[in-house]
This record gives sequence, structure tokens and C-alpha cells, in this order.
Amino acid sequence: MKVGVLGAGQLARMIALAGYPLGLDFIFLDPAEDACANKLGEHLHGDYNDPQLLAELAERADVVTYEFENVPANVAEFLAAHTRVYPPALALAVAQDRLVEKNFLNNLAIPTAAYAAIDTLEQLNQVMPTIGYPAVLKSRTQGYDGKGQSILKYEADLATAWHKLEGVPAIVEAFVPFSREVSIIAARNVSGELVFYPLSENTHRGGILRVAKSKANDPLQHQAETYISRLMAALDYVGVLALELFDVAGELIANEFAPRVHNSGHWTIEGAETSQFENHLRAILDQPLGSTAAVGKTAMVNFIGNLPITKQILTIPGAHLHLYDKAPRKGRKVAHATVRAESTEQLAIALESLNRLAEKADDS
Repeated sequence: MKVGVLGAGQLARMIALAGYPLGLDFIFLDPAEDACANKLGEHLHGDYNDPQLLAELAERADVVTYEFENVPANVAEFLAAHTRVYPPALALAVAQDRLVEKNFLNNLAIPTAAYAAIDTLEQLNQVMPTIGYPAVLKSRTQGYDGKGQSILKYEADLATAWHKLEGVPAIVEAFVPFSREVSIIAARNVSGELVFYPLSENTHRGGILRVAKSKANDPLQHQAETYISRLMAALDYVGVLALELFDVAGELIANEFAPRVHNSGHWTIEGAETSQFENHLRAILDQPLGSTAAVGKTAMVNFIGNLPITKQILTIPGAHLHLYDKAPRKGRKVAHATVRAESTEQLAIALESLNRLAEKADDS
């Protein structure tokens, strides 16, 4: 069985690593010559819209998936006419535009922050008395890891923030006074079987996820499952999906969703009975889904920009290092470590050590 993957970054790499024990082969389409999943399968090197490469991928892959949501939706639609493609192209189309995404969520009675579409600086000035301060101005498309975003604290910030976006269509969102950020990851196979992972409690800095902790038996688990179930049903979804949420006094407000395996679920590799990557493959192949139960107390720490010394990580009890084979670069995710412990106290000690190493590497 050959799985085609649009994109050959670290998420594709981890999908392939989960697929090898299942006897799967992989073929990646990616424009980067040095894409880090290359060594784990065949690499079709070229643009996602290259008709010759798309035809080859459709002919050779038994099923096609993707590792990030900025793959052009028309590419998924073209491939779907020739082979099986999961998640469906509709999920890409909705997730790629923040305005479409917010409207879609609201239509499903999944609450979001107040928002408004912005096409001119004049529009931004007009809506701010309703949206209020602070707020966030974001490009409608192509944003990730905090890119294409500006915080609006005062009226004086509006012109600078708008010109920073260089006139691209935008959305302004009211600030949500959250106590914590969480995400829920679920998997749904072709037959409609659905499983949920425990909530992840997430810490961001500079718009980039730094730490994700598994929160088994979280009091908001059921509310999160209700929202993500509603979303997956509306999209007729197949694969793994992540829904990012704000906890506001015990009520969940949706931020955005990612139609793919997700950074906040990396802890599942060592910290769950079945990782998100294996369950994604099981889902798109319509195999029974594996248990999502957490194994002990578990968390994940991202390494951004640069790497600590491997030995320093592996001396921490319960730590497991995952290198992405990517060159160090400021703001770039180059690796992560999962950590598993028997108690909350042991996990906290290990996380403190990993965070110190991550911060030191980032600073370097």
C-alpha cells in the first residue's frame, strides 16, 4: 500500500515513521529539495500545482493525504477525481480562510470571538468601536505560527498594523480573556468510527507552540468533544483533526481548526496507546482506530530555532527526543521532546528541565 503525502516536512516525516510498522510505503510531493521527510520515501520535487507531478502522484498512490493546510484546495480536488484523498478538500477550503472558518464554526453553534472582515483601513476604523480593544488583526490566508498577525491595543496601532499586511484581505478578532489555551484532537475513519484524545493544555510564546500537556479527565473534555464531533460531521471528515480552543471561565471559545495531525498532539507518540500519526493512517485506510488513552502523565516541548545537546535531553527521566533533520533557523521548529512520568510532580520536574534547555537553545 502506497500513501501519497502533499508536503514533506516534519509532520509528513512522523506520519511515515508511524506507517512503516504497518507495512506502508510513502511518496511525497514537496517543492523543497531538502524537505526533511525525503529519506523516508520517494520525493516528487516540484510545485503543488505541477500537473505532471500531480498526475504521477494520483496514479501511484492508493490514497493521498496532506501534512499542512496551505496546500491549494484545487490540488486536493484534482487528486480526488483520480484517487482517494483524505481529509476532504472541503476541510482545506474552510481552514485556509479565517473568515470562512469563523463563519463555518458559528453556523455550527461553535462559539468564537467577535470578528469582522477587513479590506480597507477605513473599514478597520469603522468596526473597532464594536470589536473593542485589545484585538488582533490577521491576514485571512497563509497565516501560521503568529505570522501575518498584529496586536491592536490602541487606535494609534491601526494604520501601522494595516500597512504591515500590505493590503491583503484581513480579519479582526476581539481579544478573548482566556485562562488557558487547549486543543482537542480527534480521528474519524471512512466508516465513521470516531475517537478523541485527552485535551492538550498549550503554552505559546511569540505565536509558536512551546509546550503541550496531556490533560486526562479534564472537566472540559466533553464540551470539546461535542464541538469537534459537530465539526467533523459537517465536513464529512476522514483523518485526524485538531480544534484549538480558549478556556474562558469554564466555557470553550473556538480559535481555529487544523485539518491534519497537529503539533499539540506530538505527546501522543510516547504518551498514548496509539499516536495521532498512526490513527491518521488507520483512519484514511479505513482500519479500526486505536485506543487514545494516555499512558501516565505526559507532555511535549518544542525546540525552536536551535537544538540543545542530545545528551542533555536524554539524561532527563522519561524524555524521548525527536529530531526533524532540519537546519537551525530563528523561529523554526527543529525538534521536540516528549516526556512521560508516573506522577504530576515528576512530570513538572522533567518539564522544567526541558524548558530550560529549549529556552537556552532558542536564545542561541
